[in-house]
Amino acid sequence: MLLYYIKRYPFSLATILVVAYFSFFHPPSMDLPTFQGMDKLAHFCMYAGLSGILWIEFLFNHKRGLVNMKHAIIGAVICPILFGAIIEILQEYITDYRQGDILDFMANTCGVLMATCIAWYIFRPIILKRK
Repeated sequence: MLLYYIKRYPFSLATILVVAYFSFFHPPSMDLPTFQGMDKLAHFCMYAGLSGILWIEFLFNHKRGLVNMKHAIIGAVICPILFGAIIEILQEYITDYRQGDILDFMANTCGVLMATCIAWYIFRPIILKRK
């Protein structure tokens, strides 16, 4: 079963690992230019990317249309949102250098929802035409 997912969703699995890594690694101290809200933008982009990759791989693997859309909603929308919630909880309780933040979770969720809209209205029609 694990090999099935590795074979069919390699970019999604790699993206999950990258998001998990960036969620827990201890960032080095650097003097980089920042702006207010940059952290929220990073969360938005990470989860939009994660959900977008999940949608694209799902649509390429299941070109039959709406047959498995329930699985797509679970895998590309609900799971990334839950993943983001779990990450925020773990950051709060298992690290001393990260903090859980409801606004980070909201940025994660907005990223997932934006990627879902883009995938549904832009990528899905293009991919399903290429049968």
